[in-house]
Amino acid sequence: MRHIEKILLSAVLCVTATSALAAAVTEPTGTWYLGAGIGQTRGNVDNSTVSSVLAGSGATSAGVTNNSNTVGGKAFVGYQFNRFVAVEGGFFRLGNLSFDAATVPAGTVHGTMHDTMGWNLDVVGTAPIVPNKFLLLARLGIQTSKTSDLFVGTGAATALTNPAPSRNLISYKYGVGAEFDFTRNVGLRGEFERYRVSDGISGKMNINTFTASVLYRF
Repeated sequence: MRHIEKILLSAVLCVTATSALAAAVTEPTGTWYLGAGIGQTRGNVDNSTVSSVLAGSGATSAGVTNNSNTVGGKAFVGYQFNRFVAVEGGFFRLGNLSFDAATVPAGTVHGTMHDTMGWNLDVVGTAPIVPNKFLLLARLGIQTSKTSDLFVGTGAATALTNPAPSRNLISYKYGVGAEFDFTRNVGLRGEFERYRVSDGISGKMNINTFTASVLYRF
């Protein structure tokens, strides 16, 4: 009788352990992951920024033409608390945005906002659509970034007061996206994110990114 009880107890423990393992595989918690992404970056310089560039030169802006598309990238590490919430930190570089402006009196200004880069910390909410395969995500976070500029003027805009300014800014960022997991460890994300950064002078601007990222879960 005792032998039968031991067999039954062993069977119950085996089933319990198997169920717990299956649940852990179905809904992993406490998972670290890392990844990297690349994509398109867009941002527009407005007349207020150009006016700051021209301050003290005696010229004013007569119109701005933006070269608003460039390439940016990011690298990140995250911790998935459960299937709904994660925290993610990373480094980003938003590429080189440039513009050309005509001035009155006659002249031109060419500007490049280069090396806009920084660090971020985000809370990421995830909504599984197909378990362990496809999910939607949204993020909200804080970021610190530095924008470095280079401006060159001609004609009435030749004498620029500060042709190579730079400025740091702590502000917000947010984004939405989707993720497809090829395996339990490897996934692909597509995301839209908006960063609020300095224009390098005295103002602020929005930079939008559209990225594709590969991530690996441990």
